[in-house]
This record gives sequence, C-alpha cells and structure tokens, in this order.
Amino acid sequence: MPNRRNTSLLALAVAAVLGLSGPAPAAAQQMGGTLNFGRYADSMLLDPVMNENNVDIWILTNLYSGLLRPTDDGAGVVPALAESRSWAPDHLSVTFTLRPGIKFSDGSPITAGDVKWSLDRARNPDNGVWNFMLGSIASIETEGADKVTLKLKNYDPTLEAALATFNASIMPEAAYEAAPGTTEAEKAQAFSEHPVTSGPFTLASWTHGTDMVLKRNPNYYAKDDKGNPLPYLDEVHFEVIPDDATRILKLTSGEIDGTEMVPYSRVGELKKNPALNMELFPSTKITFLNFNSRPTVGDKPNPLADVRVRQALNYALNKEALIKIVTHGVAQPMQSYMATTTPLAMKNGPLYAYDMAKAKALIKEAGLPAGTELHILSLSGNQDFMQIATAAQQMFAPLGIKLVIEQLDKPTIAARQKAHDFQIVVTTWTNDIADPSQLTSYMAYYPLIQSYRGGWQNKEVDALFEESQKEVDPARRAGEYATIQKIYTEAAPIGFLYESPYPVALSKKVNGFVQIPLGNNIFDRTWIGK
Repeated sequence: MPNRRNTSLLALAVAAVLGLSGPAPAAAQQMGGTLNFGRYADSMLLDPVMNENNVDIWILTNLYSGLLRPTDDGAGVVPALAESRSWAPDHLSVTFTLRPGIKFSDGSPITAGDVKWSLDRARNPDNGVWNFMLGSIASIETEGADKVTLKLKNYDPTLEAALATFNASIMPEAAYEAAPGTTEAEKAQAFSEHPVTSGPFTLASWTHGTDMVLKRNPNYYAKDDKGNPLPYLDEVHFEVIPDDATRILKLTSGEIDGTEMVPYSRVGELKKNPALNMELFPSTKITFLNFNSRPTVGDKPNPLADVRVRQALNYALNKEALIKIVTHGVAQPMQSYMATTTPLAMKNGPLYAYDMAKAKALIKEAGLPAGTELHILSLSGNQDFMQIATAAQQMFAPLGIKLVIEQLDKPTIAARQKAHDFQIVVTTWTNDIADPSQLTSYMAYYPLIQSYRGGWQNKEVDALFEESQKEVDPARRAGEYATIQKIYTEAAPIGFLYESPYPVALSKKVNGFVQIPLGNNIFDRTWIGK
C-alpha cells in the first residue's frame, strides 16, 4: 500500500531482535523460567470482543490466536490457526483450512465450529465496539471439523488484516457458553477470570490491581524453526506498578526483568546501564490531546465546541518544544491523526506549526473571555503525560486560558471518557491492524463511539469512511482517506502532538522479546539467559 515504511529493513531489524534469522536459543525450551515484567496499568477485561483498551489487548494477544496473525513488522498477515486460505475468484468468499490437531489450553480440539461461533460473536453488532471490522461477512459456513468459509456482502480490502486482530481471536464455544451469567457482558466477565485459551499462554492467576501470571500453554500449535515448542518461557509474571520511577527502580535493582512505557527522560540514563538493554521499538504510536467538542460538559457550556478555540489550542502547542521536553528528541510531530507508519497516512509535514499570534487571533475571534478555565485529565504516575499537561498549561496561559490538571488512574479516566465527563485528556493510540480503518473508525467516524468519545461529527467523513470499507479501487480508497484527513485536520477534534517509538527496558538476560509496530508485546519467543 502507499505510504508504508521500508518494511524490508524493518523486517530485518525485527528478525534480528527475535533471533529468527539464526538458530533458536540453545536449550531454550528446557531452560524455561519466569519473566518478571512491570506494567504501568492492570488489565480490566480479558475478553477479545468486549474491550477497547491496550491494557487488555496487549495481554489478549498472548492468550489467544486467530486464523491469521500480524507479521513481525506489523505490515501484513501470515497463517496462525489456519494453515491456508483460498479466495474465490470474485473475492466474495474465502475458505480457511485449520491446522491439524490444534487444541485449546484445556486439551479440547479447536474446530471449525469454534471458529464460526467466535467470528459470529465478534461480528455481532451488539458485542463490543470492533464488530464493524468484520461487518462485511454475510454468513459463515463450516465443512467438517477443519474448513470454514466466510461469505461476504461485498469486497472488503481490510478483511485479512481484521482477522489478524485481537477481536477475531478463536475461543472455545462450549467452555464460554458454560460460564455463569445471563447477559453477554456477564459471561465475558466470568469467562475472562478463568479463560480457556488458544494462544501461547494461559492465565494462571490474576489479583486485580496487583499482578497477573501467564503460564505456558502446553497445547499451543507453534514451533520455532528448529522444531522446539513455543513458547519458551514457563511463566510471565506481570506486576502492576503505575509509578514510572518505581518501575525503573525495581528494574535497575533486579526485582523485575523488564518494563514498558519507560519515560523518554530516562532513556539516555538506561542506555548507559551495562545490565540493561534500552529498546526503542518502531511503532504506530501517537500521543495527542483528546478534545470534547460537545456544546456542554455536564451542565456547563464547553468552549471546545468552537472550532476556532480548538484550532487556537493547536497553534499554541509548541510541538518541537514538547518533543524535546518529553521525548528528548526521539519523536516527530504528527502529520495526520494517524502515524506516518499507517498505510494511506498523509505526509505533508507537521500540522499546526507553532504560531502564538494566530492562536491569539482565533481566541479573540471566538470571543473567549480571559481567565476561561479548562480541565485536562492526566494518568497518575505517568511522567510523560504529566510533562505534557504541565507544558500545555504554560502554552495555553498566553491565550488567557487557565488549564487545571487532574491526575487520575486509568479506570477513572476511562469511565469519565465513556460518560463524556471531560474536556481534554492526554492520551495515546496504537494501531492493532495494518490498515487505517480501525483508527479512523475510532477517531473520526461518529457512529462507532462518537469520535473517540469527543462528540465531533462530520457527515461527509462518515460517508467516506463507509465507502472506503468496501472500495475495490486502491487509488479511490487512498483518495477517500486523503479527504477524511483533510477535513479532520481543519476541524481539529484533537490537539495534534507527536508520534514516537515504544520504549521498553529489559535486563540483558532477557532475549527474543519484541513489541511489534501494532503495539503487541510478543512473549512467545522470549527466553531467559544467564
């Protein structure tokens, strides 16, 4: 697709990290061991369908497998539970053949019936926010225990990528339906506490808010290039440590073996530590300010309903200064609402170059009174987010805006966003699919979740997105996305900040871990050395 990174170089880099280009680690399977990994926040619901948070998704990709999985460069797909796929000449149906002998973690067989049930559940409009990604499927038919045919309503350029995402994971119908509960939400909650899985690991224990242990799934289908069963690790022990400084202290003292979401201010220091590998994995991660564009928040008028105010805030944000302050120069300004590594992303240069004079003129034109108060939500304990909020507070002050910072935990922020009880939130996004459709549905397409729960709507954008989901001509689809991005940029439903790599710090005894550009933490080839 156009505007894609140099995937061949990236693939080589990822292969080097994974050790895919050379022999498997000696006796890795025999070594086993436990990886202790510090997380910035706990998961909330380990169900592939009824969720939308990275804290869930990046665990789910280690618990469940789909028919297909993303390639290590995040740009394509390869077979997973399916050993092959065959498209009809008219591209209105595709048949998958399952690998022989595949099983769930409890030893029960993974059948075509489980695949049909899982995908029917995932595409049900009443289930979760991602059902539309499989919306082109008209019906699913099975033949025997190992063949599944998806019949489509229309050509879908995103279907294979969608089948490699978390919500298309294959789950056991019998075990799920036996879970207690009368509603789908109740069953999902109950099953996710003690799931039967199809991926490299299964859930051994989970103390909410404290820790989680994943154990090797002995029935996982995959092997390395030497024929050794995957995963290598016996266990992954996740410790929930919301405070950045505490996670890093535990890493440097040897209490944990790795940690995610390392503040960029600590990257240089950790690179110098001889006991650590400080990794900056290529990503699709964007960091931005999510604006609530509704006329009111609660019972009070909302200044951010005025596009001129939103544009003014964007011009007042000095992105280059933020990148130096927060990321120590490793990021780049956003050129769209999607990262430049996303297929079909615009690459016309940074958006809303810093211009305080223009920002003041827009505020004056909007008639915003001096001393207007806005509230920004920032994740408690996250050093990078707090730096962004503090910098924005200073940058908005010349506009006569008083920015009040509220530091809250992840569940509280998520609840406030779902209730539309916010004005500005410091947040990030990472693609789960090698296509712009998921991000666009979330950020710009109102019918899904009201444009990242911010309430912005443009009916032309909604129509263009719906057309793009069935567009046969790649050039026309690219044009549709170009128009969507242009309209979105001018409307400024977010504060455009920067795109950046994934900072992960690991003990040097940790080998083979990778975070792919789609964000997934991949532990199935990780192993512990001496």
